[in-house]
Amino acid sequence: MEVQCYLFVLLGSTLFVDKSRDRLRPAINLFLKDHRLLTDYAWGAGALAYLYRQLGVATRAGSKGLCGCLTLLQVWIYEYFPLFRPSQLPQSPDAPRASSWISPRLPGGDEARQRLARYRQLLDELSADDVTWTPYGRDGHTDIPRSLYTGPIRFSYIAEGYDPARCLRQFGYRQIIPRAMTVPHDQYRPASGSSYIVFWDPWVNQLWDNVAARRLDLDFASRSCEQPSEIVEEYIDWFLTRSHPRITHPTDGEPQPRPLLVHQVSYDFLLLFQI
Repeated sequence: MEVQCYLFVLLGSTLFVDKSRDRLRPAINLFLKDHRLLTDYAWGAGALAYLYRQLGVATRAGSKGLCGCLTLLQVWIYEYFPLFRPSQLPQSPDAPRASSWISPRLPGGDEARQRLARYRQLLDELSADDVTWTPYGRDGHTDIPRSLYTGPIRFSYIAEGYDPARCLRQFGYRQIIPRAMTVPHDQYRPASGSSYIVFWDPWVNQLWDNVAARRLDLDFASRSCEQPSEIVEEYIDWFLTRSHPRITHPTDGEPQPRPLLVHQVSYDFLLLFQI
């Protein structure tokens, strides 16, 4: 019982953090009843699914703050975007990578607002050369085959789509236009974010157990490239219609086209790239 309570507090305060401060999500305890099964769970995938969901909630107009495993998000930023890296300490190869970064001092008041404006400007001016596309090397997926899994990842009732083909450059492969992802059956995403619900068909629960069939074949999908930032010619046009290329709203010039919503994409196009 003591071990179960310890793990309950540990996971609730690190991987599955919410905004309640002194409360923990009871769903965590369902996975801790039998300590013999603890190593059978994909805690990394669960933490990533939970973080994806919290990132979605944070995009709602009425949401304030962000929860989830922010250490994971922060270290991911440091690894891929050198412009935002703090100082780093030398460490042994066996030590956790995240422990090498020195947390920067958090500013307040006008300094915080100025830094935020500066970060937004840096992101808007970011180019492919400002990204470290393969921080873990080109062969990381051979050591962790699950990193090429394609389909929903889950934690408890939360399921979020995961598709490595959306960023083939992290494997040292040329970026292509990816196929359409497996999408939820229905969703309810209000402006407040308090009742953010996504409904998946029951059959998606079986995808994680069939890794061989759901594993992305890199050599079939694309080809290795010498420059990690290499893309196919049509990719940028595709990307700009499905993303927000700028954070800061333009104050002059021609209005920028708004990204296409899922229901605005033609049925024929979805059929072309369906899984």
